[in-house]
Amino acid sequence: MQKVETTILGQKYVIKGDATREEIEQVAAHVQEQLQQVYSSYPNITPLRAAILTALNISGDLRRTKQYYENISRSMQSLENQADSMIKLFE
Repeated sequence: MQKVETTILGQKYVIKGDATREEIEQVAAHVQEQLQQVYSSYPNITPLRAAILTALNISGDLRRTKQYYENISRSMQSLENQADSMIKLFE
């Protein structure tokens, strides 16, 4: 298990996980970037509200990404079915 020290909005955190050091650092950098965007849009926001908005933004991104990949998966399955049908025509 990796143990990585990182700083997010001036606070130090030790993050433990099964991911690589680079992956953990990338995730922490993404959270930092998203929090900074929230603070730039709402400069007087409380830290708790900023964290909640950031979590909602990241969750929304994840949901849209999952939907995108589900759509691609369905399209690929449809293409496979069409290819199978065409192959059967030539058998």
